[in-house]
Amino acid sequence: MRIAILERDRSQACLLQHWLITAGHVPHRYDGSTQLIKDVQSGGFDALLLDWDDIGSNGVDVLSHVRQEMKSSVPVVVITSRTSEEAVVHALQQGADDCIPKPLRQRELLARLESVIRRTRNFAHATQLLNVGRLRLDVAARTVYLDSFPVALTGKDFDLAVLLLSNVGRFLSRDQISEAVWGHKAPLRSRTLDTHTSRVRIKLCLTEPSGWRLLAVYGHGYRLERFTPVRKQLPKAEL
Repeated sequence: MRIAILERDRSQACLLQHWLITAGHVPHRYDGSTQLIKDVQSGGFDALLLDWDDIGSNGVDVLSHVRQEMKSSVPVVVITSRTSEEAVVHALQQGADDCIPKPLRQRELLARLESVIRRTRNFAHATQLLNVGRLRLDVAARTVYLDSFPVALTGKDFDLAVLLLSNVGRFLSRDQISEAVWGHKAPLRSRTLDTHTSRVRIKLCLTEPSGWRLLAVYGHGYRLERFTPVRKQLPKAEL
């Protein structure tokens, strides 16, 4: 895979290049944003690896331009020494697919980078329009409609909804959901996944009165099922 590296620190850039070449990829190093943006516009990369710390390399500006101006969905992984929750959340809100803390570890970096690329490709090959019952999801536009009314979902909630509605009737383990939606092979904290799942259930009316069961297998995963609700018959009036 062709991977762009935006990193002004020569020793760090050379190390990243070496790791990627060893893994069989083709890295291209940039120490500034101008040429990188031009090359991204040509659609020649499978992923971008951006240093979030060096203001001179304009990693923040590149990410913003790629997502906001170019509307590109190319996978972007940010590397940073800023480990605070606020910094990580900011990078993800700007459109990063993953945020990897320094000091970098070779196997972890490669695994998470390849996972992000694989996940992005899986979504790209998913059905672009998903119509299930009262729900209509436009995967490309990342929009959801319930009975023709738009529903506001966060990015992760949308990805989770697509995953569940594309696998109705199938059990999805926590590891499968974690990798497909968050890009991590290690399982998420129980509270994180349960919170997102509960929010998707409520917002999309995936409830029994609407003919849905979102079953939680405690500690293992979820299964979304459809069924026909049994309508209660009113007692016949006595003559």
